[in-house]
Amino acid sequence: MKNIHIAFLCACALMVGCKHSAPLQVRINQVGFRPAQEKTATIDVCCPEAEPCAVRILNAAGDTVWQGLASATMLNPISGKPRQIVDFSTLTEVGDYTLQVNNEMSIVNCQLSINNHPYRELTRKALRAFYYQRASMDIVEPFAEGYERKAGHPDDQVLVHASAATAERPEGTIIASPGGWYDAGDYNKYIVNSGFTMGVWLMAYEMNKEYFDTINLNIPESKDVNCQLSIVNCPDMLAEAMYNIHWMMTMQDTDGGVYHKLTEPNFEGFIRPDECQKPRYVVLKTTAAALDFAATMALAARVYAPYEDVYPGFVAQATEAAKRAYAWAEANPAIYYDQPKMNEQFKPEIKTGAYDDFDVNDEFYWAEIELNLLTGDDKYKAHVGDHAQAIADTLAKVGKHYLPATWGNVAELAYFDLLLNNKTDVNALLAYLEPYLDEAESTSVHRSPYGNRESDFFWGCNSEGCCWRGIECLYAYRFTGDERYRVAAERCLNYILGQNATGYCYVTGFGQKPASHPHHRLSYSHPKGTHPGFLVGGPNPMRQDAETDGVKYPKNVPADESYLDYQPSYASNEVTINWNVTLFALTAGLDAIE
Repeated sequence: MKNIHIAFLCACALMVGCKHSAPLQVRINQVGFRPAQEKTATIDVCCPEAEPCAVRILNAAGDTVWQGLASATMLNPISGKPRQIVDFSTLTEVGDYTLQVNNEMSIVNCQLSINNHPYRELTRKALRAFYYQRASMDIVEPFAEGYERKAGHPDDQVLVHASAATAERPEGTIIASPGGWYDAGDYNKYIVNSGFTMGVWLMAYEMNKEYFDTINLNIPESKDVNCQLSIVNCPDMLAEAMYNIHWMMTMQDTDGGVYHKLTEPNFEGFIRPDECQKPRYVVLKTTAAALDFAATMALAARVYAPYEDVYPGFVAQATEAAKRAYAWAEANPAIYYDQPKMNEQFKPEIKTGAYDDFDVNDEFYWAEIELNLLTGDDKYKAHVGDHAQAIADTLAKVGKHYLPATWGNVAELAYFDLLLNNKTDVNALLAYLEPYLDEAESTSVHRSPYGNRESDFFWGCNSEGCCWRGIECLYAYRFTGDERYRVAAERCLNYILGQNATGYCYVTGFGQKPASHPHHRLSYSHPKGTHPGFLVGGPNPMRQDAETDGVKYPKNVPADESYLDYQPSYASNEVTINWNVTLFALTAGLDAIE
């Protein structure tokens, strides 16, 4: 039979002795493996009776360098579809290869790569995605790397919304709040999500300072760039973060409170940022925003302390801002963002992302931990126990014993920072991870500690479920040295990069079958199209966008396949800063180990 080369995911129907034919496909990490890394791929077979597939791997010269059989057929625990796993971990030589699955009627090829640092460029592009998200400035060459655009949203004429009015800043007061990152596929800026993003960002830096100090992002502030904005002796990663931190500081009111978001009343259309004309508002000061802001500023004051010569006065300014925001939250402990209720009382109505959170015990906990770590002042520990107990009581009510981090659940950020500062132990995390590691070995058709339960799939699950579990495994590895956790983290990344039910690499611009049509106004409106390095949300069985804007999902789609690479699908294919921060925290954490 003639050997037909197919780049990825051949859809040829195979019989292979089964009663029914079905497309045979190969699901594999499309970016690359380290030489010593576990290396597996998942093969979709036609029926449970399928014999183990014969697999061989060819080098660039066409020579067979590895051959063997896939596993016995397993059933996907969610969809029930038959799958086999091939483990080729013994192949360790750096190079580009073709993995070939050979059955009775067809041959299917896919590409794989082994590289000493397979995630280095992925990490760089995931970080550079934030540069593209910058508001209020032109994106220009040589920094644009092909994606130059005019500045949008100067935000120097922002209106105080009626919900945020005070005697000192009455409704309609004009303030300046430039800079920062666009939050997601839209053009708004949200303190709650920004705070979570900065927390993960700065703790990732603390975990791997030496690694991040070597990453050149080619941004205006990069070292040795002949540019007016050039900053010397500050890591690019921290320089990029400061662009957003400076914006966050403009969102603090004179009384210490912090506006929940900066937004237009309704989402802009899919147009360039410089074409946007809607008025912009700062909206309602909330307890959650104040506490996330306080935690972020306290953490930033610690991380940037060695760079006082680069950012003179910042540490003192951030420390004072954190204290004032926390004091405001103590005086206003239950001001929640309830957008429908707010719109009944104030005009204009605001209909953009809510980021509503009606339980702020975890935000109090995070802010108190960060302020105590910064100042050493025990007054910030006075209520830590109360908030920790409230979190534990909430978990007990829902039958959980551990709460993974999201923008609305930030207690784990405090826990991780306590770990980094040797003020707690890792046992709670290990107990939480154990059943997921067991599933990866016993039931997962993708060899992953994520994606084996229907509850693993929700809005943003690629980040908040898969990448975050990988980050948790990295913390477990850091504090135990147990290789199981490192392997588990790599398996989570394998899932993101293609070894999953859909076969997509969920990062734009990477792999043979990347997510290519994200719900992202910057990409849609740019002549060059999709920007690289963005993580999309992933399979979402709730399909909140179903039947709207032309979004039509296959009927009865399983949880792990409810994904569309389609621009209108905001429920499965949007991008956000809080998702991208988990992507590079995972890829950098794995790359830094080497």
